[in-house]
Amino acid sequence: MVRLFGFLSLIVLVVFGLSFAVLNAEPVSLNYYFGYRDIPLSMIVVLSLAVGAVIGILVSMGMILRLKQQLGGLRRKLQVAEKHADLLHILPAKE
Repeated sequence: MVRLFGFLSLIVLVVFGLSFAVLNAEPVSLNYYFGYRDIPLSMIVVLSLAVGAVIGILVSMGMILRLKQQLGGLRRKLQVAEKHADLLHILPAKE
């Protein structure tokens, strides 16, 4: 059921994307530092969304890597604590 919903969502997204591209096919002058080009408006919007997504992923990678490193340290501390707890169970109690 989840796969069917995902597939239908993908089809709807593709149809919306194609209709957006058809409705915004007029060329727009894109000026950049070294010159200019006439590019369809839909391509400019899609490229800007893609560049924004890549920048967002790159920015979040620093946080993700830091959290993974912290998780590794916490797992090592847990293993040490579990070993100490096991040793306490083995040692006889002093009365």
